[in-house]
Amino acid sequence: MASVCFDLMTTKLLNMKEIFNRLDPTKFGVVMEDALLLMLDTIVNEVAMQYMPNVWVRLPKEVKDEVIVVMNIESESFLVSFMDDIKEHIEDVLDIKKMTVEACVKNKKLVNKIFQECGDKEFTFIRQSGLYFGFTFGLVQMGIFFIYDASWILPVFGFLVGWATNWLALKVIFRPLNPHKFGPITIHGIFLKRQKEVSETFARVNCVEILHTKAIWETILTGHLSKNFYAMLRAHSIVFTEKLVGGMKPFAVTAMGSQQFAEMKEEIAKKIAENLPAIMPHSYQYTTEALDMENTIREKMQELSYPEFEGVLHPAFEEDEILLIFVGGVLGALAGAVQLAALY
Repeated sequence: MASVCFDLMTTKLLNMKEIFNRLDPTKFGVVMEDALLLMLDTIVNEVAMQYMPNVWVRLPKEVKDEVIVVMNIESESFLVSFMDDIKEHIEDVLDIKKMTVEACVKNKKLVNKIFQECGDKEFTFIRQSGLYFGFTFGLVQMGIFFIYDASWILPVFGFLVGWATNWLALKVIFRPLNPHKFGPITIHGIFLKRQKEVSETFARVNCVEILHTKAIWETILTGHLSKNFYAMLRAHSIVFTEKLVGGMKPFAVTAMGSQQFAEMKEEIAKKIAENLPAIMPHSYQYTTEALDMENTIREKMQELSYPEFEGVLHPAFEEDEILLIFVGGVLGALAGAVQLAALY
């Protein structure tokens, strides 16, 4: 059921490349700047103390200041180029359909919440339809029983009434697909008439429960495509490290040799790749505002044709439709049996 519903969302409502293109790498770098510089300062100090402690401690302040200046300048271009790469290859690092389906499989209550909130009025209608349709069909049953009062009439017709009541209720919810005007009266499926209202609810619940920024980044960082993300991050980290330690190369190579210097650069790049995910939460607020997922889903959903829109809630009923109708029939038969026992 979740797979059917999210097929619609990921094929008709969301184009992740288009959505991630809304991210401005420069603004992303600004909101990440303080946390990134603090992280880089810690990494450089740790690695320098690991590979050349005596040289690093005695290093002139002017040289250390130069490293900090380079760090400030290059950290922005590092994040900008990295985020440009992420935007360009977002579908290589984020499988949005797998993410949404797995979230619902892990927490089955999420699916129920989505369908219950979107179809709240339809579920209410099904409960109340037993009174409207059941009473109408019951009048027919009563008329037949007065004419022909065989004992089997009540339970058999009770089954038929219960079956017909639930069948008709489901039909009224989703049919007709397109509105039909008969003079001043317009006949249209109850759910379909609420497309605007349901779209707002569907977008809100999904973005609060499933498609929020934290979940998206966690999927990028830990999902089955995360290896692609870390490969990109490592490549950009190596380029950044080359620029960062370039000013230290003469005295660093003299102090430790070219082999250890190369190992130190690799260690810095490695630590950047390992620690950058930990500071991603600093970008959540900006990312949420920039991606604007809730409004996107709502607007795209409101633009769907009626047959496409039907696929949002109908899967919640479709898989168990026969069972729901059959249960109505069984309950009707039991009611008929009770009536029969009371009469005889």
